[in-house]
Amino acid sequence: MYAVADVLAPRYVLRAGAESFVPMETVLARAGFTVVAGADEAGRGACAGPLTAAACVLPAGRRGEIDGLADSKLLTEAVRERLYEEIVRRAVAWQVVSIEADVIDRIGLHVANLQAMRRAVRGLGVTPAYTLTDGFPVDGIGGPTLAVWKGDRVSSSIAAASILAKVTRDRRMRELALAYPQYGFDVHKGYGTSQHEAALAAHGPSPQHRLRYANVRRHRVVNSQMMGEETG
Repeated sequence: MYAVADVLAPRYVLRAGAESFVPMETVLARAGFTVVAGADEAGRGACAGPLTAAACVLPAGRRGEIDGLADSKLLTEAVRERLYEEIVRRAVAWQVVSIEADVIDRIGLHVANLQAMRRAVRGLGVTPAYTLTDGFPVDGIGGPTLAVWKGDRVSSSIAAASILAKVTRDRRMRELALAYPQYGFDVHKGYGTSQHEAALAAHGPSPQHRLRYANVRRHRVVNSQMMGEETG
């Protein structure tokens, strides 16, 4: 039996010079952890739309290997959509949770992020023997957990969760684009692009914008002043 510190040592995880990697799940299985959950989020850096977190447990061994699985940000939309369907079909369990913009404003982004990831893991329907989270630790999950820097590049379950979260959120942003066509949510997905900033300057924030964010707040103040001048 390996000690946990030895099991997760970087030399066991990365395959230097290769495009593929030895997933952390494979390494953990050597220590007896066969049910491993990965959790990740999408939309943390956006100034509009929900924050979406996902958790996923893939089958152990070769049954859990999915060709092309990688950090969702490195994949095209078409590839993400294809992988999403395969992950859903092959996963032992998966769960997606979204926190809306008004709740993010009320409780804060970091608290919302922790809450979404915690709820996603708890909602899996199976109890993970080990949970891997991308980037930062998440308390209250239960059982052993590890925060992994760039986890979606060294953990197949985190990579799968990142795709589930990203595809779910992108689909929602395309729906919101139909309700708020002036903002172009289907194009930039709520992130602070020049197109998005121009739309905010022209129309002010929508109910889907996060008012805590400085750029949104700035345009809210400017547009309120403009409305006052027009009615004054």
